[in-house]
Amino acid sequence: MPRIPAHTVATAPDASKESARKLEKKMGKLLNIHAGMAHSPVVIASYEAMSSAIAAHGTFDARTREAIALAVGNQNGCDYCQAAHTLSARRAGLKDDQILAVRAGDVDFDDKLAAITGVAREAAARTGNVSDATWQAALDAGWSPEELSEAFAHIAANLYTNYFNHYAGTELDLPSAPELTADAPLS
Repeated sequence: MPRIPAHTVATAPDASKESARKLEKKMGKLLNIHAGMAHSPVVIASYEAMSSAIAAHGTFDARTREAIALAVGNQNGCDYCQAAHTLSARRAGLKDDQILAVRAGDVDFDDKLAAITGVAREAAARTGNVSDATWQAALDAGWSPEELSEAFAHIAANLYTNYFNHYAGTELDLPSAPELTADAPLS
């Protein structure tokens, strides 16, 4: 049950309306996560600022961004973000079995993607700490120190949305992500 009211653009506080309007236009509707964030202008503005910084300065392609989001969301058990990023990952070119593999931490179809999602998953699980072995594996897979630095922004943005959904009790308004099962095909 939601703890924070979900708004429409019309009912959002004045200081949230423009951000809510932009998100509604971008997504085709005001998703419940954004409708809840709109309840507090600082929450939606913070989200918008992180998203804008990543859009303006980020170098990762959509496939990599979505894989990081799936890894972090799965690590944090965020059903909302798993649903949203499953849809986005499909649009970014990941197949359903690859999406499940990323979520499960069993990326055997792309060594470079496996390395960056390993960093993301470990950072999310260990309050930002990443072992030297995981970091070195990412370097060995071809990620530069600059790219690994950028990965932090993607991890942080996803932690922000994951934690907001848990904190707010955001109701799912998207198709649920497929359940991970022991016998799910992973590649």
